Parts: sequence; C-alpha cells; structure tokens
Amino acid sequence: RFDPLGLPYFRLQRMNVPKSGYRVFSANSSAACTELAKKITERLGVELGKSVVFQESNRETRVDVKESVRGQTIFIIQTIPRDVNTAIMELLVMAYALKTSCAKNIIGVIPYFPYSKQCKMRKRGSIVCKLLASMLAKAGLTHIITMDLHQKEIQGFFSFPVDNLRASPFLIQYIQEEIPDYRNAIIVAKSPAAAKRAQSYAERLRLGLAVIHGEAQCSESDMADGRHSPPCVRNTTGHTGLELPLMMAKEKPPITVVGDVGGRIAIIVDDIIDDVGDFVAAAEILKERGAYKIYIMATHGLLSADAPRLIEESAIDEVVVTNTVPHEVQKLQCPKIKTVDVSMILAEAIRRIHNGESMAYLFRNITVDD
Repeated sequence: RFDPLGLPYFRLQRMNVPKSGYRVFSANSSAACTELAKKITERLGVELGKSVVFQESNRETRVDVKESVRGQTIFIIQTIPRDVNTAIMELLVMAYALKTSCAKNIIGVIPYFPYSKQCKMRKRGSIVCKLLASMLAKAGLTHIITMDLHQKEIQGFFSFPVDNLRASPFLIQYIQEEIPDYRNAIIVAKSPAAAKRAQSYAERLRLGLAVIHGEAQCSESDMADGRHSPPCVRNTTGHTGLELPLMMAKEKPPITVVGDVGGRIAIIVDDIIDDVGDFVAAAEILKERGAYKIYIMATHGLLSADAPRLIEESAIDEVVVTNTVPHEVQKLQCPKIKTVDVSMILAEAIRRIHNGESMAYLFRNITVDD
C-alpha cells in the first residue's frame, strides 16, 4: 500500500520514529586541541562528528557542519588553548550552527572553563564569567560538563544544568602509584585560600596538612582605588561632617609554614597552575624548611609565558597536571611536567547523560570542598 505521496506505509512509519542517537563534535580549529576529543570518542566507540572549523583571513571564525544533526543530542568538546578568545568564539559559533540545524540538545564539554578567575567583582571591573555563561545560553547550549571550576559558585551563573566533575581521584591515584614512599608525604596549601582543597586530599590520603601563610599568598593592591579616599568634610552650620570608623590597613604577616615539612615529601595541590611564580616561591620556602622532594598537583595546566623554564630551574621536582588543557609544547620544554589522562570520566559523563543515568557515581567519596 502507498500513501498519497507514493511512499510505502512501512517507510512512512519508520520516518516518524524519533532519532535517539547522539553525535560528538570538536569545536577546535587546531589539531593539538582535538586530541582530548579523539580520546573521548575512542572510549565511547563513536566517530567524531564531521565538521570544519577555521579562521578566515580577517580572523573571523567559520563553522561548517558536514552532516545532519536534526533531532539528535549533540556534545561539543572544546579544549581551551592559549588563544582563549578564539576558542570561545569557535564554541559559540558551532553551538549556534547546531541550534539552527535543529539539534535536539546541545551539551558543551568544556573541561577547563575560561574566565573562571573573573567570577567576582574587582573594584570597578566586571564579572566576566557571568557574561560568558549568558553568551553560551544565548548561543544554544542546554547543558555543560566541566571539571574543577575555580569557584563552585560559578554554577549559579548558568540558567541550565552544569556538571562540575572532579580530577582529584586521578591525581590521588597518581600519588599512590607514582610517588615512592608517599606515606612520608605531607599535603601543602600554598595559601590559606587553598586550604580546603588541600585538606580534602590530606584526609583521603591519610596524610598531614601544611599551609603557607604570609608573603607567599597573592593579594591585590587596593591603594589605587578611589573608594579609599576620605570623604570631603564641608563646614556647615550644626554639622561637623561625615565621620566613619577608622579602617586599619591590611598588613601581611611574615612568611610562615603552619605544619612540619622537615624530612617529608611536600605535595602542593591547586586547581590551576598558570603563572608559576607563586609555586616556585612556595617550593623554595619548603626546601628551606627541610622538605626533600616537592611535587605540584593541579587540574588545569595552563603554564603560560616562561612557566616551563621557571619550573625547570626551580626546586620543584615534578608538576603533574591533567589533559584538560593541551600542553605538549610545554612538556617538550620541561621534562618535569607529567600528564594524567581524564578522558575516562568525561566519556562516562557523556554516556550517562545520553542514557539518562544518574551522575552520582562519578561524585562518590567526593567532598564539597574538593
């Protein structure tokens, strides 16, 4: 039997069945940034979606999707290289291209979320991270998978779900398997702000905790801000002017290491290692206090500028980062840099979201402060 259009009824019924498949795309234009996407698709047993992402001669971003995505769930994997702004535009343009191609759901897999350090108001600046969250929603994203946000409160900037995965299980496994005599180690926070993360590592590894306090911690100078100017006192009848309580100026105490690191392996943990000046200074202090080996564990190895050279010339023995950010060039410049692969947990998150399974298993034994 045929319908009025000449199509067999069985074929017409088959066409009316909604597609339940999913596709995985990479939004990066550089080959070095697609390595993580290839590892994830290999674990999932699927092929990377066919698309072309490139820069025009005037540096405009162009995206061409080479296959139909109508009615499908799409995962866009975007690793962030040094050219952050170009990577953001690639992600936005691809998301919008998929949205206008009638994709059912568009889920961004952004292991390192850019501009995450600009998540608080600084003087007369702006909360750029909130702006980026609004741009991603406007472009068509409906969900985001990321890893170790700089501040967990960033999830509140989004109008759609955010799964903030953790890299700590992989880094802890590296400590247990690759650091000889790790039982003689101590977990170190290079500033009081990193103490909660360090405490989480120390409790799970059953190790001691040390905190560096004083000159080594970063603080922003507020002296140039006009808000510190005293109010203008005008002589008016019956009014002596505005009198505010005296504000004591902040003064950093002398450098102090809270905890005994003498004769121990010092393991400094943090979420991002970019400008390594603070880490190099912390390593020198720990060496002076008697630590005989110094490791740095961080999720996102941005390693900008002269970071490889500074690490190579410092007292740091090893820097361990994950592959959320491509850093193959930096590894060639500094053999102290080691990489831990986290494609397994990202692939599992994609599989669970597509199948509608709970994500709780990926957060087992993970504390809020981790």
